[in-house]
Amino acid sequence: MDLRPLGATGMAVSPLGLGTVKFGRNQQVKYPRPFTIPDDATVRDLLALARDLGINMLDTAPAYGSSQERLGKLLPGSRHDWVIVSKVGEFFEHGESRFDFGYETTVRSVEESLRSLKSDYLDLVLIHSDGNDLRILQQEGAADALDRLKERGLIRAHGMSSKTVEGGLMTVERMDVVMATCNLSYNDELPVLHAAERLSKGVLIKKGLQSGHIASEEGVIDSMCFVFSQPGVTGMIVGTIDPTHLRGNVSAVEAALTQ
Repeated sequence: MDLRPLGATGMAVSPLGLGTVKFGRNQQVKYPRPFTIPDDATVRDLLALARDLGINMLDTAPAYGSSQERLGKLLPGSRHDWVIVSKVGEFFEHGESRFDFGYETTVRSVEESLRSLKSDYLDLVLIHSDGNDLRILQQEGAADALDRLKERGLIRAHGMSSKTVEGGLMTVERMDVVMATCNLSYNDELPVLHAAERLSKGVLIKKGLQSGHIASEEGVIDSMCFVFSQPGVTGMIVGTIDPTHLRGNVSAVEAALTQ
């Protein structure tokens, strides 16, 4: 897969990014079937396969259980071979999520992610919205904290994993990257994609396969074609711990990008 520019961040990412929630958490997730968290050897092999297939973007978060710690321990090759996307604001504790978008909490969260990932920088940090996008951006300290962390060189770019059109639009006005939802049954956030394209901001798509509910080969290809036909889309995050699915997803993206 050819790498694509992530807006004006100066980073280039694979059109398919590997979501890693399944590396560290199997509670309170929205996938259609239960799964067992894989062992270290399985994760190591999957990451090596991803690299061999041309994937350089990994999506993780503090709310993804032990995902970040495992990436810090198991990531193959050089740190500079990877673009790591992490998040702030959501924490998963005692079987449920809690949210804190305060300035100091955001700084501590990024510092803890750096320690977990055994890295001295994060490529992209997104605010992990609870759905109140505008309140978070206008009244909480997370965005200001990410500005400061970017100035300090601890993060290269920032944005929000938004949940509303209004929040997505404010994100592309104020930050570097927006992570938006887009799939065959939902395209309400198209105005966000148009705005991001106009402002040269990065766009990452989540739930493009409807959280695993699109499973057939034909359905995956149709979904990829739909997502990558939308304006401004840089890449799409898809989580899997199945090597066959990973290969199929890469083939589907390559097919979508040649149409």
